[in-house]
Amino acid sequence: MKPQLELTALDCPDPLALADFYARVTGMEIEPLDGEDPGEIEWVRLLNEGMPTLAFQRVENYVAPTWPEGPVPQQLHLDFIVDDLDEGERHILEQGATKHSFQPGADQPGDTFRVYLDPVGHPFCLVLPY
Repeated sequence: MKPQLELTALDCPDPLALADFYARVTGMEIEPLDGEDPGEIEWVRLLNEGMPTLAFQRVENYVAPTWPEGPVPQQLHLDFIVDDLDEGERHILEQGATKHSFQPGADQPGDTFRVYLDPVGHPFCLVLPY
C-alpha cells in the first residue's frame, strides 16, 4: 500500500487561533477539543472527512518566515484553489490574512495566483484552477 497524505502541520505560537483562521478561510471545522483548556492546546487539526487536512502545533519562540528574503525561509506554503481571485482575496482578507508585498509573476500577463500571509506569517497562495 502506498502512503497517503493525511495532513500538513504548521508550526505556530497559538494552535487554536491559527486553526480558527484556517477554519474560517476553508469552511472546515476544528476537531472537538473535549474540554481541553484552549490556552494549553499543543496540537489541533481541522476536520476534512477522509481528505488531507491541516493541523497546527505550538512552538515556543516561533519565528515567522521572512520569505522571499532574509534569514528564515518560507519552509512550505499552501495553495488554495478559487474560481475568482478577487472574490477569494476579499474573503481571506476579511478572515485576517494580509496580501504579501512580493507577488511573483505580477508583471506577467494573466493573473493566475496571488500570495498572502496568514496571521502568524506563513505564506500561502490563492490560485485559479489549472
